[in-house]
Amino acid sequence: MISVFEAKKIIDENVFCLQPVTLPLQESAGLILAEDVHASMDIPAFPQSSMDGYAFSFEGWKKHKKLKIAGEVAAGSSETFTLAPENTVRIFTGAAVPTGADTVIMQEKIKTVNGELIIEDETLQLGNSVRSKGSEIKAGELALGKESILSPASIGFLAGIGITEVKVYPNPSIAIIITGNELQQPGQSLQHGQVYESNSFALKAVLQQLYINNIEILYATDQPEVVTGTLKKALEQADVVLLTGGISVGDYDFVLQAATECGVEKLFHKIKQRPGKPLYFGKKKNKLIFGLPGNPSSVLTCFYQYVIPALEKLSNRKIGLQSVRAPLAKAFQKNTGLTHFLKGFYNGKTAVPLDAQESFRLSSFAKANCLIQVDEDTTTLNEGELVDVYLLLQ
Repeated sequence: MISVFEAKKIIDENVFCLQPVTLPLQESAGLILAEDVHASMDIPAFPQSSMDGYAFSFEGWKKHKKLKIAGEVAAGSSETFTLAPENTVRIFTGAAVPTGADTVIMQEKIKTVNGELIIEDETLQLGNSVRSKGSEIKAGELALGKESILSPASIGFLAGIGITEVKVYPNPSIAIIITGNELQQPGQSLQHGQVYESNSFALKAVLQQLYINNIEILYATDQPEVVTGTLKKALEQADVVLLTGGISVGDYDFVLQAATECGVEKLFHKIKQRPGKPLYFGKKKNKLIFGLPGNPSSVLTCFYQYVIPALEKLSNRKIGLQSVRAPLAKAFQKNTGLTHFLKGFYNGKTAVPLDAQESFRLSSFAKANCLIQVDEDTTTLNEGELVDVYLLLQ
């Protein structure tokens, strides 16, 4: 067995980001730009009114005081004309300010008498309420730099300057292989000896929290040829394969054998930790294979601690769990030799280990919002001692 530190180091040294791809802007949420994006034109492309009101020449108003209302300009109108200094036009938010006009007065600060505009604003200045051409961004300027995350606002900004597709680091495609003869789908009647399958539900849910949606779920009975065939199929179509169960040393554990027969290079098998000691990690060319223990708590713990860092490097995104140092709310004891990841609750001040820490118990995980790390060589932690706390995705 290797230590938690060694396992994470091996993963880090063997995972590299995927090659960039070009995607439609609408499909790029949460991804990272692989190249700079520049504006191809001035935005706005014309002087634009920022509110409903009247457009006019500031100097014309200073000279004439009363301005004749000579029409209106709606947002989206393609009509172009030159406004005389003694005239004004009704204008609406987003509309193009006509040539000859340089200022807009909001409609709340005017009155109209016999078709003429009288302005009632002593603070009015030249250029009020006019967005100048290129005030958002000018043609050729950098809109978003390489390595920027495509947040909702970023996507809206790029759409607003006419961008339709972007070059990004993609999310990996995932294949989840669920092994075990004892598993039954929720909603079906349980026969004697069967349990409901839950690992695919938990894994798919946490992947979707990470904006990873290219997920295929496969099932394999505990037969060596079935596990091998299913793994071979998964390796042909996915960047990352997650297997649950079948990775220990029982008579019906065939994942290790299947990985060898599929040409997977084993990088480690078994970690000095609880839960999740039988964890397996391997590679076939640029494909990653994680053999996760079958118990539900082990699956999620190993996913949070080992799979997420690999996904982070593949997609060049910062998606790892946030960690904090916090005092333990109550004392804890264990034997030396294994790092423990305890299901816990962090209240912003202290970390509380929950009951039901066994690897088959998911009820406590459902109430947890963190994992509390108790290091390999530690045997006793007193109340108030500082521990590493990993905050779970909520």
